[in-house]
Amino acid sequence: MEFGPKVLFELPFLGGIPITETVVNTWIIMIVLTVFAVIGGKGFKKIPKGKQNVVEVIVDAINNLTMQTMGKDKKAFASYMGSLFFLLLFANLLGLLGLRPPTADMNTTFALAILTFIIIHSSGVKRKGLGYFKGFLEPFPLLLPMNIISEIATPISLSFRLFGNIVGGLIIMSLLYGGLIGISSMVGLGAFPIFQAGIPVVFHLYFDVFAGVLQTFIFMMLSMVFISIAMD
Repeated sequence: MEFGPKVLFELPFLGGIPITETVVNTWIIMIVLTVFAVIGGKGFKKIPKGKQNVVEVIVDAINNLTMQTMGKDKKAFASYMGSLFFLLLFANLLGLLGLRPPTADMNTTFALAILTFIIIHSSGVKRKGLGYFKGFLEPFPLLLPMNIISEIATPISLSFRLFGNIVGGLIIMSLLYGGLIGISSMVGLGAFPIFQAGIPVVFHLYFDVFAGVLQTFIFMMLSMVFISIAMD
């Protein structure tokens, strides 16, 4: 049994570019988030009501969390952290709709980790100048190779942590459904998916909802912490 993303179709240029489930599902998430952003950002008034109240609560929550974790001087990172949070949240919860979560693909998690990695060091250089690189020589120059390896390990650990938890849940759910189908066939209920209709709900609540939300929060919090450390 293969658990990798399937190629759905190919774009007819450059020799054929394969488009996988990951790409298509990511497009779906991008469209949904864009629609929400456009609708949520329209018709703002001085006295908020209705959807504006909801939008302002969400924005304030992200701003406050960013300032509490990173400091008030780093409030500007709230927009990135909010975008990262909702992208990962929707991606992790996509399994509830029967679609493959984009975060169950190493390409997605590593790309996001690399983006955070770039922001970490670019922010450090912007704040401290070239003096930022002196930190790689501390506490003494002989540790330079170890410090470099430590920094390279940051995006690897970020991406593997998220990928491992999401793809692990995907594999377990796939095996569970396969096992329940087998049990149904053994007791003569192959045409009536009674077992697979009810039993997986509890597991979906854990692997898709609880683990999905938790891993989203962990990835965002670690991103904030690493950026703060680089800048302080």
